[in-house]
Amino acid sequence: MRDSAMGGGALVLFSGGQDSTTCLAWALARFDRVETLGFDYGQRHRIELDCRDILRRGIAALKPEWAARLGDDHTLALDALGQVSETALTRDTAIAFADGGLPNTFVPGRNLLFLTFAAALAYRRSLTHLVGGMCETDYSGYPDCRDDTIKALQVALNLGMDRRFVLHTPLMWIDKAETWRLAQDLGGQALVDLIVEDSHTCYLGTRGDRHPWGHGCGQCPACDLRAKGFAKFTATDATAAS
Repeated sequence: MRDSAMGGGALVLFSGGQDSTTCLAWALARFDRVETLGFDYGQRHRIELDCRDILRRGIAALKPEWAARLGDDHTLALDALGQVSETALTRDTAIAFADGGLPNTFVPGRNLLFLTFAAALAYRRSLTHLVGGMCETDYSGYPDCRDDTIKALQVALNLGMDRRFVLHTPLMWIDKAETWRLAQDLGGQALVDLIVEDSHTCYLGTRGDRHPWGHGCGQCPACDLRAKGFAKFTATDATAAS
């Protein structure tokens, strides 16, 4: 963890979920100016966008230096992505595995578009670093979450925009339990509590009951992954304390 800020500024892909909130804290611990970007693409769980402002205010309140570094928030409409996607995240359909072995929650091209639009905005805002929550450890096989994909896209963006962007994926090689641990390391129990109470991960867009790990339907793959990660994280804490 780093507490001395680096120059260049960062733009965080900030959905309002557990992973992107952890990435926002990671960026605030490192960069002198941090802006956030969310996308409205007709996602079924659009309620996540409503969590973003609460989370931004909550995370700024955790540390004075984070409040000073947190800059503007941006939201871009990508309706076309939802229109061309026949997936369980953009249609009211049951979550299942599609032909080829990928879950039908995979939105083709989503992260490629997100990072391309993020780079275009960063270009205008004079930001050097792009931060996203892509992860190969808990990624359901999504090809646009792979480290090779992100590295290739960084090369393409730098060539196509003639800028030296750096794409950061701090969660790439850690699982959900370690993501909870990273949040605790960055912002203490207060950040863990903020993520539990105010972030949204559920694919169905259901706030639902308040579980130990947060709100959600408790049944979809995103809720299941978050719940199992939280259970492993708290069990490790309990073992260490005994």
